[in-house]
Amino acid sequence: MIFNSLSFIVLFPCIFLLYYAIPARYGKGRNVFLLLVSYLLYMQWKPVYALILLGVTAVTFATALALKKARRPKALLTAGVLLSLLPLAFFKYFNFFNDSVTQALSTVGLHFQLPGLNWAIPLGISFFTFQALGYLWDVYYKRQPAERDFLTYALFISFFPSILSGPINKASLVIPQLKAPRPQYDRARVTQGLRMVLWGMFMKVVVADRVALYVDTVMPNYMNYTGLSCLVASLLYTIQIYADFGGYSLMAIGVGKTLGFELTPNFNRPYFAVSVTDFWHRWHISLSTWLKDYVYIPLGGSRCSRARNYWNIFVTFLVSGVWHGANWTFIAWGCMHGVCQIVEKMLGQQGCRYRAMGKAVKIIITFLLVNFAWIFFRMPTLGDACRVIGRIFDPSLPLSIFLPTSTDLLLIVTGVAMLLGKDLLDEFLPGRCRLLDNRRVVVRWAASVLLMVMILMTGVFGADQFIYANF
Repeated sequence: MIFNSLSFIVLFPCIFLLYYAIPARYGKGRNVFLLLVSYLLYMQWKPVYALILLGVTAVTFATALALKKARRPKALLTAGVLLSLLPLAFFKYFNFFNDSVTQALSTVGLHFQLPGLNWAIPLGISFFTFQALGYLWDVYYKRQPAERDFLTYALFISFFPSILSGPINKASLVIPQLKAPRPQYDRARVTQGLRMVLWGMFMKVVVADRVALYVDTVMPNYMNYTGLSCLVASLLYTIQIYADFGGYSLMAIGVGKTLGFELTPNFNRPYFAVSVTDFWHRWHISLSTWLKDYVYIPLGGSRCSRARNYWNIFVTFLVSGVWHGANWTFIAWGCMHGVCQIVEKMLGQQGCRYRAMGKAVKIIITFLLVNFAWIFFRMPTLGDACRVIGRIFDPSLPLSIFLPTSTDLLLIVTGVAMLLGKDLLDEFLPGRCRLLDNRRVVVRWAASVLLMVMILMTGVFGADQFIYANF
């Protein structure tokens, strides 16, 4: 279920009421209800792909149970991991490897190509696969006991708020909540969750989708626009992807909270990071934690020679790039982030020991580095990304800039300013300027009504699904 859709607005209140209609003492009944809802919502898109979700769930569940008595647990773990990764590799990477091999062979005069796949990638396959693999590795390393209740485990993997675009939750966080007694109704938690959903919806439909109108006009046709227009489009894409993915994560966590669950926090004002290393402590936190726990540390982490540590960082972010998509642009994007972090570590610039001015300079430099990396993330080919950057730095191009209609320009500036203002206050004056959770009822309701009016009056509805749902 896409949170910025009419179906969410209609269906979620029904799910909420039916869920709490089940008495709290019937915790298993509530879990059965949530599992059915999760699968039914997933099957809204392509019903047959629910079999892939079920297959990955069954394989990791059975493998984890068998690990304790296995004579060769490492071999069993490897088999379970490979079998779980098979659907992801097939659907997401087959065409990429097929095209890459074909191009490589053509350079030496050989012309051979396997037929490509025209099937759509199952929604959220990267997210639920990584979540299942994280559980499997935690069981293998004895950080998590193997779950014996298939229903509980299946709900952990398929829980509808987070299945499409995360956050990638740890079993140690969610499974105990699924098994513990839950209150009949927690008004404070529900209210907090609804506020998160409201602000997340604002980020998505008022900021991200409005900004996308400019980005999607300029970026695909960059050769027809000046370098200054390309620069503005790249800056707005940086805002778009944060508002889009951050908005989704906030709504997912908020929906989970209204149902009584705490999910993994995923964003912490990433564009105020003082380094690329700090950026990854703030951006897609559940993925960066997953990469640290299951790629970086198993490779040796920082408990090794400097050269090996740098290699571990590079490989970790190479994996991050590959995870994001089957395209050389994503690989280049991941490698850029890895190289930046290696250089920061060499120079001792991972944190910030400077005062206000120095910190501001570091924030700006980090933002610009992240912004130019996003160009590779956005463009379809490496050549396109390099040409966009080339136009931005081309002094021969005029300094004119493409402007949308005055209405769209006003709405873009207003939405971005509100998002930036809230993040500024939360970063540098935490707790000083509360609106949605203000102590005064009048202030809370006024802020909530204002946001709802802006969402309904200025939001871009009917736009594409969330960007990260494609990963």
